[in-house]
Amino acid sequence: MTSALGSDAESDTESDDAERASRSRGGIDDAGDGDRDPQPHTIRLELADEPGQLLAALEPISENGGNLLSIFHERGNVTPRGRIPVEVDVEATPDRFDAIVAALREEGVNVVQAGAEHYAEEVAVLLVGHLVDTDLSDTLRRIESNPATSIADFSLNAPEGRSDTSSARLRMATRAGETAAALGLVREIADEKELHVVEPLAGGAV
Repeated sequence: MTSALGSDAESDTESDDAERASRSRGGIDDAGDGDRDPQPHTIRLELADEPGQLLAALEPISENGGNLLSIFHERGNVTPRGRIPVEVDVEATPDRFDAIVAALREEGVNVVQAGAEHYAEEVAVLLVGHLVDTDLSDTLRRIESNPATSIADFSLNAPEGRSDTSSARLRMATRAGETAAALGLVREIADEKELHVVEPLAGGAV
């Protein structure tokens, strides 16, 4: 009888230990699930100025489970290698993002930079002045030189052509707490190029 009771006690102890181990493993797995949540990532590419190049670069993103957020494709600007810079914002889990980058390189796409960019705030501004004559490409490039800022959307209105005043609406995505620095950079560039800044536009911030 004593032996049977001892056996039952040992069985109960082993069962409790197994349950605790299971809960412990579950906690680790739950933490791992958090690491696999979709995150925003920015990929900077250089593409040849040929038909179909942009579409070919986007296919590996969709084929590997990436959610396309935005594309910044500036045909007027050319890299020192004679290619067009393209910035693509995608949402994907870390493992799928790695697969996307690997697939792009396997397809021969020149990936200049690939990394997670976490943007928590947005602000929209309006630039008014001789935007084209003062090198619009340079203005946009310098705004994005701030690693905490990405131009999520851009539109230009130049009804009288490059010789007259034009306006551009910029929607900038920034990391948390970096909006003021982004606006400061825009003002600095605008002052240098004698442009007028209207900011922030209604509905521009979240």
